[in-house]
Amino acid sequence: MKYILGIDTSCDETSVAVIGDGRHLLSNIVGYQWEIHRKFGGVVPELACRRHIEVIYPITREALDQAGIGLKDLSAIAVTTSPGLIGALLVGVSFAKGLSYGLRIPLIGVNHLEGHIWSIFLEKRVLKPFIVLVVSGGHTNLYLVKAMGDYKLLGRTVDDAAGEAFDKVAKILGIGYPGGPAIEKWAQKGDPHSISFPRAMLDRKDFNFSFSGMKTAVINYIRSLYPVSHVDEIPEILKQDDTLKANISASFQQAIVDILVDKAIRAAVDLQIKRIVIAGGVASNKLLRETMGKWGQTRGIRVYYPSPVFCTDNGAMIAWVGYRYYRKKKFAHLDLNPEARSNIGMD
Repeated sequence: MKYILGIDTSCDETSVAVIGDGRHLLSNIVGYQWEIHRKFGGVVPELACRRHIEVIYPITREALDQAGIGLKDLSAIAVTTSPGLIGALLVGVSFAKGLSYGLRIPLIGVNHLEGHIWSIFLEKRVLKPFIVLVVSGGHTNLYLVKAMGDYKLLGRTVDDAAGEAFDKVAKILGIGYPGGPAIEKWAQKGDPHSISFPRAMLDRKDFNFSFSGMKTAVINYIRSLYPVSHVDEIPEILKQDDTLKANISASFQQAIVDILVDKAIRAAVDLQIKRIVIAGGVASNKLLRETMGKWGQTRGIRVYYPSPVFCTDNGAMIAWVGYRYYRKKKFAHLDLNPEARSNIGMD
């Protein structure tokens, strides 16, 4: 059996996984940093990098132990090289280079977005071609996927990613971090139709997104009700108004979901594609899954999404892609350098 070690340190999760022969997931260990970044309301790059350095070896050791193999059994090392926080990526790439050199086995660079695109294949097969919506804290991209390596970028956010918007609004409301799960929890107590937040760019024919105005809309709505001189005052003001926090959360979440679903479904209809995959951290959102499924059903479109553990950043998806590159002998050299910004499927 060919064992591929997959490493992902693109942001604040340190994840290492082992896949055997490209289909047997033997381990997938994820080290989360939520407690470290919670008090800041978002990821602090320097703190994330330090934590990656501290835990990458023990997490690798745990992944190997859970898989029941040793370093000498590995056939190749796959690692995320882009996009992401450059310092965080450097930790993973440097560690992977060391393993590759020391073990004298191939090094494979994997684009993080490509990992998300194929994450659904860790659990089920989807007929190609399909539309995939990669939606997370750093990305909101819509792709047409025809085959491994054959992608067309249909649209992307022109400013904030959807997950970033969730984090920013959750920080404004003072309801916790990560923002996505926090807002989803509060939204369960609120009325999603109580506040009419804008649905940006839905009147345009392209498939691009815009979410930066959502934060401003939330602030302006609160200011219409309370005398707020600075945004930092809002969490304290809303401490005694749980109903408002719940209604803002529900209405904001509904607006984000409406935008994502509308664009993805319209792309599938226009291109006559009968399959949509949702991937990335925000793909864990229950309302997004349910709404996409309902809209898709009315148009004869099947909707797929990974289990939550494979929606957030994980080494398993990197190892899965890495195995496909291993078979093609698409190897990297030891001068491999990470890149903070990159995309796939662009002409």
